[in-house]
Amino acid sequence: MASFTVTHKKSASFYDRFERKGELQHQTHYCPGCGHGIVHKLLAQALDDLKVQDRTVLISPVGCSVFAYYYFDVGNIQVAHGRAPAVASAVKRSRPDSIVLSYQGDGDLAAIGTAEIIHAANRGESITVIFVNNGIYGMTGGQMAPTTPLGKKTTTSPFGRNEHTEGYPVHVCELLNSLEAPVFIERVALGNNKQIMSAAKVLRRAVENQVKGLGFSFVEVLSPCPTIWKFQPVEAQRFVREEMAKIFPVANLRDRTKEARPWAGPPAAPPVKDIPRILGLVNDDGKDSALPSAERALDLRIKVAGFGGQGVLMLGEVLAEAGLESGYEVSWLPSYGPEMRSGTSNCSVRLSATPIASPLISRPNVLLALNEPSLRKFLPVVDPGGIVLYNGAALPEDCVRKDLRMIAMPFSSLADKLGDQKVGNMVMLGALLEATGMLEPEQVNGALQTLVKNKRYFDLDLKALELGAEEVRKEPLPVGEDYLWGV
Repeated sequence: MASFTVTHKKSASFYDRFERKGELQHQTHYCPGCGHGIVHKLLAQALDDLKVQDRTVLISPVGCSVFAYYYFDVGNIQVAHGRAPAVASAVKRSRPDSIVLSYQGDGDLAAIGTAEIIHAANRGESITVIFVNNGIYGMTGGQMAPTTPLGKKTTTSPFGRNEHTEGYPVHVCELLNSLEAPVFIERVALGNNKQIMSAAKVLRRAVENQVKGLGFSFVEVLSPCPTIWKFQPVEAQRFVREEMAKIFPVANLRDRTKEARPWAGPPAAPPVKDIPRILGLVNDDGKDSALPSAERALDLRIKVAGFGGQGVLMLGEVLAEAGLESGYEVSWLPSYGPEMRSGTSNCSVRLSATPIASPLISRPNVLLALNEPSLRKFLPVVDPGGIVLYNGAALPEDCVRKDLRMIAMPFSSLADKLGDQKVGNMVMLGALLEATGMLEPEQVNGALQTLVKNKRYFDLDLKALELGAEEVRKEPLPVGEDYLWGV
């Protein structure tokens, strides 16, 4: 019987059958002549050679390779368009012993995913990124990609890509090469068999770098796309070899693997049993560090609002931190936008004895209004029986509600007595605490110690809290149905 040697066979890193569809389970969904199938094979061979199949996690986003998880018999995570480097970073940090591969096309990595790839590379994440560049959007019908050559017609550049209207092709390898952290950056091509054999070595090297823990490796693969460019497969390879390679030269741009130090990885996570103690939820003896929430029934939905610069967000933070000190469930949600200096600003704070379903507050039961526009904006939605504190000598006549407890005091002017109007927010907080007793002074002081590192302002904030409390104590608070405090 004649003997024979098997020189090519299906990689062990592929599934035996591709079950994406009921028929033709021996083949992928890629078009004839597509470079993705070639890259898949080279990558799978590298995983086999390095014996890391069982340690590998492949991150594949939206694009022609969207079904890669049907082919690679490794850990697979399908992610949103452009987000593969961000997810790959998270996987590598949480599972540092894994081999994490981010597999992306040019319409994904070089367009919507630009921020993710740049910052992952800049951080030097210990991942391997395979960037398949065919110069066009393949999955969605042939739109112009960031890497489309000048002059080439696509569905979104019907007159040819123009540098004055669509800009120049983006050179991703060169862009990443301007960063300090990457260890290995190389561009390869699939224009002929010689280039494919060279690409196989480079892909293996990029995976091996991660096996050795050497840092961020990036391989750009110039790939044919016969269907979308309307070429025959052989002609598509010629296009890669003769046209794409002129714009994106095949070369190694960086190789620092000899001097790179192995990536140490993140510190080990603490045992789960120690987390309550680390977070301060229990004392060293294992007992609850706060009173049981059932003994402190509370459900406060607080809206803090005013001009930017009045300490709106800081007031909310102090309330939230003090709530944590008291053992409550807490949420703090700031409102961002054009709310900087002289603009309106607000935040939502929830303190509850039970779990909080949402940090959003549509019906507050406490309103702290540091200016009149904020009072007018949020007063109509305060729940009946709630409390309103207003930073003014008196409430506007059309802002009086009989179903609320309302305090009007010139908190900012009172802060002037202390020498700094900036602590008007703490004068208001002191008045609120004195009027309601919702939090204990020691918890508020503890929150200030956590948040205010400047001793001068810490001392000033304590004086402001006491000043606010004194102002409320000057007049007996009405009881019963008379809710108009300070009017």
